Amino acid sequence: MKYKNKLFIISGPSGAGEDSVIEGLKKYLPIERVVTTTTRKKRSDIFVEDPYYFISKEEFEKGIEDSRFFEYAQEYNSQFYGVTKKEIERVLNCDKIGIWKIEYKGVITVKKIMPEIKSIFIMTPTLEDIEKRLLKRGENIEYIKERMTYTKEWLKYENIYDYKVINYQNKLDNTIKKVKEIILKHCNN
Repeated sequence: MKYKNKLFIISGPSGAGEDSVIEGLKKYLPIERVVTTTTRKKRSDIFVEDPYYFISKEEFEKGIEDSRFFEYAQEYNSQFYGVTKKEIERVLNCDKIGIWKIEYKGVITVKKIMPEIKSIFIMTPTLEDIEKRLLKRGENIEYIKERMTYTKEWLKYENIYDYKVINYQNKLDNTIKKVKEIILKHCNN
């Protein structure tokens, strides 16, 4: 089966498990990740691949000026994140299922440009679960406070998503299978 022009958004706050879901989907589906461009520094302790193109703030601002970005935002950490038009074109033409990990501000922007794109919100059962997961990762308290504030803001926009999947602790495989079913449902249309 050819999956050309099939693109899905998977989104959720830090600690919800969206990267783990995306990695797990690779066992079941031919996927290609949309790679985000960012001005943040590369993490050395990342436990999954770091799916970003890293550039300077000056390069990013020049890209904005030259209209190279499909969408972009300046985030909670004052860094820029965005996806170039060239990157979207690459993924749409690759004959795989495109997976775009993006936060809620990006979803709002993308839905205006591509209302047909299906978006899946990954969340834990409670906010406390997010906090516990971030603590378990060894994140510092300031980072956790910052992320919890941002997550509360994020939850105000749950209704922008087409689907919501709860990622229960120790039930990652179930979450991955639910997301896979949503994707296949729309690939078969």
